[in-house]
Amino acid sequence: MDNMTTTISQLKEFEGKEVSLNGWVYNTRSIGKIWFLILRDGTGLVQCVVVEAETDKEVFDLENTLTQESSITVTGTVRPEPRSVGGYELGVARIEVHQIADEYPISHKEHGTDFLMSNRHLWLRSKNQNAILRVRHQVVKATRDFYDNNGFTLMDSPILTANSVEGTSTLFELDYFDRSAYLTQSGQLYGESSAMAFGKIYVFGPTFRAEKSKTRRHLTEFWMIEPEMAYCDLDENMEWAEKHVSYVVQWCLENCKEELKVLERDIEKLEKVVPPFPRITYDEAAKILKDKGSDFTYGSDFGGTDETIISEQFDRPVMIHRWPAEIKAFYMKRDPENEKLALGVDMIAPEGFGEIIGGGQREDDHDTLLKRIKEHELPVEPFQWYLDLRKYGSVPHSGFGLGLERTVGWICGTKHIRETIPYPRTMYRIEP
Repeated sequence: MDNMTTTISQLKEFEGKEVSLNGWVYNTRSIGKIWFLILRDGTGLVQCVVVEAETDKEVFDLENTLTQESSITVTGTVRPEPRSVGGYELGVARIEVHQIADEYPISHKEHGTDFLMSNRHLWLRSKNQNAILRVRHQVVKATRDFYDNNGFTLMDSPILTANSVEGTSTLFELDYFDRSAYLTQSGQLYGESSAMAFGKIYVFGPTFRAEKSKTRRHLTEFWMIEPEMAYCDLDENMEWAEKHVSYVVQWCLENCKEELKVLERDIEKLEKVVPPFPRITYDEAAKILKDKGSDFTYGSDFGGTDETIISEQFDRPVMIHRWPAEIKAFYMKRDPENEKLALGVDMIAPEGFGEIIGGGQREDDHDTLLKRIKEHELPVEPFQWYLDLRKYGSVPHSGFGLGLERTVGWICGTKHIRETIPYPRTMYRIEP
């Protein structure tokens, strides 16, 4: 019977059988008449053992020919090996060479960040980067499952828009035939429209901010998950946010064990991420900063250091609500008990990973929203369709946006956001 072609992740199903694996050379080492080949195939790594007495001379001599990242097919018998990653190894019978790779630019020595980012198309093959992006995949899957299983409908929002969402200073402008258009900052406004048609929806896609920021928390292109709910106030909105985040974290703990082990993530900290999350007002957060000796100015937004100080007081994400209205977007509804406060909420991840969610209750009164647009010196015409939502069956509604890359960085314990997206875009990088 012919051998079966399979993947490294499925080897446990073929113990004692001969299989073929398609992949690339990760590393080699030898001990006399035995040499070891570490093969990667995109699903994992496996040790392949080549014994001189058990294979042809031509195969055994490949030790001196195979270079890192050479593409090969290895055929051999699957056998248990508790000391190996995954618990199995391959006793090699045959190796078919597809291509001998040139000298690989990324070696096992230390490389500078600029070099690694310039070789991002190759750096993705490394163990840690591979693990981070596998966690990203699971975060996306868990997110879709969470909303799909809770009665939400996925609604795709446009990338090209005629209006801003988060202010005009961070818009990417481009020519659109005989007028200007912008890359979307958020799918929120279209999400609100969709919620009026479907009740509960979520938007999931790339967003763009022309922020001249070089911090480890910022990208110019990133992905957001943005649920919007009709007949939903701020308190219920916060409940959805904590349920979403806790579901994703628990899913990753269950389904990303190997990846989190590779990344040496302290999973005990993630295991504490279960509802209820602490909820504090902006004023309470400002008092924490004052008590800790921060030079924070009341009435301003929290910076990265401020968020870290606040997060250190809790063992799970903290939700900060009721913000000064002046620093929140035009669409944010004011607190009926205090007109100076907006019914907004930010969720700050623990361990200094910063804000992962921003959201709140939306203004549902037509005249009030029109007034806010004018106060923010925004043109009314591009928002006319948005104002229509307040004329035809307006209801209390809320939503939020979760930044995918920041969430992945926190779950993985990765300090720089550029490693949480396959091909990061920053102020100074648009290649590869």
